[in-house]
Amino acid sequence: MFTFVSAIEKAARFVRPIHTITRNYGSEAVVPSTATLFFINTDGWALTCRHVADLIANADRVNRRYRQFQKETHDLIVRKRKSEVRGLEKKYGYSERITVEIRNTFVNCADGKLDVKIVPHEKLDLALIKFSSSRLHCEEFPVFPADTSALKPGLMLCRLGYPFPDFTNFRYDDEKEAIEWTHEGRVHTPLFPIEGMVTRLILQAGNGHETVSGFEMSTPGLRGQSGGPVFDAEGRVWGVQFATGHLYLGFDIHQEVLKMGKMATVSDNAFLHVGHCLHVDRIKEFLKTNGVAFQEE
Repeated sequence: MFTFVSAIEKAARFVRPIHTITRNYGSEAVVPSTATLFFINTDGWALTCRHVADLIANADRVNRRYRQFQKETHDLIVRKRKSEVRGLEKKYGYSERITVEIRNTFVNCADGKLDVKIVPHEKLDLALIKFSSSRLHCEEFPVFPADTSALKPGLMLCRLGYPFPDFTNFRYDDEKEAIEWTHEGRVHTPLFPIEGMVTRLILQAGNGHETVSGFEMSTPGLRGQSGGPVFDAEGRVWGVQFATGHLYLGFDIHQEVLKMGKMATVSDNAFLHVGHCLHVDRIKEFLKTNGVAFQEE
């Protein structure tokens, strides 16, 4: 019987969550979200998506900018010029849709104060994260296939990540007017796997010709699984989940149905949601370019 049970157990040993909390301007609501990374070797190198790494890298800038806005706002109020706050909001471009605070934490990754280095890929949605710490919380690492010719439509693969944030160890502090992590609440989010079939290869144009940059899967990559590994039933890593595509099916329906004892018109515009994953060959090239050691079958 074909299963991913042992492969998921293997991958879980090197996959880790990134927990994020954010807040929009003028709101006290704290919004939790997750992303995924996985360690490559004992030197503390890990892989994730570039859009995930960008969020981590930009957090300090976003937070500093908002603190400066708060300072300027406080100065206006002290000087009894509260009416000018609206102009300050316009200057900073703040509205209820703008994120003004971002807090990230790497869960079960390493001990002590983290010195994190980020190396983004120039073109692909891929990035390396280097953890420098006294002790890494990972002792087993992924194996990549040496021969990648089997990565074709029809190959069954599985993805692993953290799409459904379940942690609650955060709050909004009224006095500080800021979001923060706490010592209370749930600190973990459960892993979630989703399998699928490779359907098509993804091509990227460049230098006068096309190269295979990734592949499509018959099931969607879920929010929070970005940066997670894509592996086969033996646990070999064939890719990294990075996006979801939406294919219009053309099955538009406007139909009368019996709903709770009454006739009602139901409308539906059907889409097929598919996963987009980075190809193992591009991943290995990126690792080699940056001198990052990895295991190969």
